[in-house]
Amino acid sequence: MSTATHASPTSTEPWVREHGGRLPSPIAGPRPSSGTPFTRLVRVELRKMLDTRAGRWLLVAIGVVIAGALTILFVQDGGEHPFGDYLQATAMPMAILLPVVGIMAVTSEWSQRTALVTFTLEARRTRVAWAKVVAALLVGAVAVVSSFALAAAAHAAAIAFRGATGDWTFTWTALLGAAGYVLLGLLQGLGFGMLLRNTPAAVVLYYVLPTGWSILGSLWSKAAQAGEWLDMNRTMGPLFGGSLTGEQWAQLGTSVGVWVVLPLVVGMWWITRAEVK
Repeated sequence: MSTATHASPTSTEPWVREHGGRLPSPIAGPRPSSGTPFTRLVRVELRKMLDTRAGRWLLVAIGVVIAGALTILFVQDGGEHPFGDYLQATAMPMAILLPVVGIMAVTSEWSQRTALVTFTLEARRTRVAWAKVVAALLVGAVAVVSSFALAAAAHAAAIAFRGATGDWTFTWTALLGAAGYVLLGLLQGLGFGMLLRNTPAAVVLYYVLPTGWSILGSLWSKAAQAGEWLDMNRTMGPLFGGSLTGEQWAQLGTSVGVWVVLPLVVGMWWITRAEVK
């Protein structure tokens, strides 16, 4: 007893039959010798962060909050506020809301199932993850510069139109604190997004953790002591005070390592191995 095997038709057989046995000619032009340029990946990730309906509305919300905060300072007490107060009014809304942009830059791909397209066009997932990090830092840098410019403009307007006394004194550590709140918040949101790959879970965890630290610290003294090293809201607070001791720098580095660096490293590792559906 013998069995006959039949070869399945290949994808080129219809072409061969239609064109009299001739195979299609190769496409003219040079063949690509390298992958997608990293700068192009960064541009794509920037568009994912900002050129979406959710991203645009989030930027509008940040603008509305900043405008409201500056208006209050401009009207209150005849605008008699130092530059530092105006800077906090511009930097804090960005630091609070911009991390959602970093979260959605990762989670939207997995929730909308476009990650398959991304990793098909660029199979090296690590490069995609680093492009997201660079894009987040660029967005944060623009946000920091914008917050400084808006604060300076508002303070100058209060001096010119409200007769306020100019007070431009501000320490470099306070400037570093304002920039750190924005940049580290964006990177932390990006890390949470990579870890969870789910927008609601990442957003809730990002905003619930600080509140959880405060509640736990008020109920348990050991948690309050641990919060001195692990609660980023507490460890970054002295930056606005103007000076940090060696212990405070160590506490800041520890909290950043736990809540920013660790989620980013584990999240990038997880993305390179997660199943794309």
